[in-house]
Amino acid sequence: MLTLTSRLDVMNRLGRAMADPTRSRILLTLLDAPGHPAELARDLELTRTNVSNHLTCLRGCGLIVATPEGRRTRYEIADPHLTQGLRQLLEAVVAVDEGAPCMDDQCECCA
Repeated sequence: MLTLTSRLDVMNRLGRAMADPTRSRILLTLLDAPGHPAELARDLELTRTNVSNHLTCLRGCGLIVATPEGRRTRYEIADPHLTQGLRQLLEAVVAVDEGAPCMDDQCECCA
């Protein structure tokens, strides 16, 4: 059973991962199927270095796992519960107050 501390850790890891648009795009792609860095870079029109850095972060957050396949590495969502949770999250309706300014100067979601 998860404690409050471990639940908070999970929420913080998810938040950190999804706060970056590139990491979110990678997670969305991996929801459909496992992927390899070269294909992810091509499909998302990113550099392999950029994808590799974000994959490292997502692994560090515990959201994805890497499986060696000869000279390549396959990445996929770490847990089926996470896959299911992310899919359900994508179906959620977010109540956005169009008139409210974003409190974060670095935010790009409200621009």
